[in-house]
Amino acid sequence: MDQNITLLDGAIGTALWETAEANGVKKEPVWKYNVEHPAFVEELTRQYLDAGSGIVLSNTFSANGPSVARSSPYSVDEVITAGVAAAKRALAGTDGKLALSIGPLTELLEPYGDLEEEECAAIYDEMLRSGVGAGCDLILFETFMDLAMMRVAVGAARAYGLPVFCSMTFEKSGKTMFGNSVGDVIETLAPLGISAIGLNCSLGPGPALPVIREFAEKTDLPLLFKPNAGKPVLKADGTTAAAYSAEQFADEIRPALPYVRYLGGCCGTGPDYIRALKEMI
Repeated sequence: MDQNITLLDGAIGTALWETAEANGVKKEPVWKYNVEHPAFVEELTRQYLDAGSGIVLSNTFSANGPSVARSSPYSVDEVITAGVAAAKRALAGTDGKLALSIGPLTELLEPYGDLEEEECAAIYDEMLRSGVGAGCDLILFETFMDLAMMRVAVGAARAYGLPVFCSMTFEKSGKTMFGNSVGDVIETLAPLGISAIGLNCSLGPGPALPVIREFAEKTDLPLLFKPNAGKPVLKADGTTAAAYSAEQFADEIRPALPYVRYLGGCCGTGPDYIRALKEMI
């Protein structure tokens, strides 16, 4: 494998829902499984490591204060500590690293919503304090659409002294849903001392290629690329399937290889997709 590329993992949420369904467990916010079914989380992490992931993500993407309080009796610390512990059991004895996965809040920052920056920072600080305290190796903010919210999150993370990766989600227009361009993202985040930047989710590898290429043209920061397996396809029996097979996904990512340092998959991808990326590289 090209030593300049580190493989990330694939989807966590959709993969855990598949595991839950196969085990007769109802579909819930996946962070609940950290406490109630940690074996699901540990096993998925192990599958990604076996497939070739060098960095795996904690199952903590939406385990923020408002979401946890709304849907469970648990505390943020309980949920995140349990999720990190499950992943670390799988990581034991390997060279793999664990990224604390943190996503955007459902509440919108002012002026689009009622959330003030100070409150937003406090919500992220609670997540960071638990994840870093539990032993994560780095922090990944992913699937952000609002650059202002990403800036607040990174500001909260700087106090913890770990590498920070930032991944926005883009539309086919090459901008986020909030209208942030690649140039805007770089101009705002690069001065904050982050360790990697890029995109995940929303687009399949082909449509996302122009965006990651634009990142490469405008920054020397290491780039992160974690596209979806295309838009889900509705089958005749009412179920959905990924638009790309693992092999098609890897083949369509190939043109991005000269640009990226961290490579994985988002929604619809599983361990087979990471294995296909490893073989392709």
